[in-house]
Amino acid sequence: MRPSSIILAAVGLTGTALAHGDHGSGSQKPIVDENAPWMVKHMAEEHHVENFDAASFFALHDFDGDSTWEGLEILRTYGLMDDSNKHVSQPRRDEIVRNILNLMDYDNNGVITKDEFVRFIDVEKKTLPDMGTGPGHHGDAEYEYEIHHWEKYHDDNTKLEDLTHPEDIEHFKKHEEMEVEEERQAQMDRIAIIEENIPAKFRRSG
Repeated sequence: MRPSSIILAAVGLTGTALAHGDHGSGSQKPIVDENAPWMVKHMAEEHHVENFDAASFFALHDFDGDSTWEGLEILRTYGLMDDSNKHVSQPRRDEIVRNILNLMDYDNNGVITKDEFVRFIDVEKKTLPDMGTGPGHHGDAEYEYEIHHWEKYHDDNTKLEDLTHPEDIEHFKKHEEMEVEEERQAQMDRIAIIEENIPAKFRRSG
């Protein structure tokens, strides 16, 4: 998102980072009421969409594009592939999948079709329940940073010295670590024989 040239400088600003939540007067107000249904809050927070129908919600979360909603897609929709929910136990994950399937897998074949989803939402006038897993973060790290932090507290006119929030520092550190690892791997790839892969007894002693 930001040019890689600012990453090291941004990391150096760690000492002036603000406390979480203290982002100044530029904070964006919530798009929907805190008592809105989970689906509405999810679409607002994760996708910045206020108006949608059942078919579009289903298509957006049919991550593999096979026209069915499977267990892994249910988990991803509820943010259970995100680090923020890594503490959620496997039994709880299994329970969430079972609960959603029980709601709308009308033919009991273990997956939810678009027609079943639309029937549940539009015909029966029901909604996906809040499973207590947050708003459902399911983008990659770059997307999550952009939509949940950058768009709320920064813009294209933001200066380097303004990137002092803890979220900024963490994000740039990850970028730096990724670049260092990519460079290390590139150097290793250029070596015909990698010493670590040679049994110790065959390595040169000095």
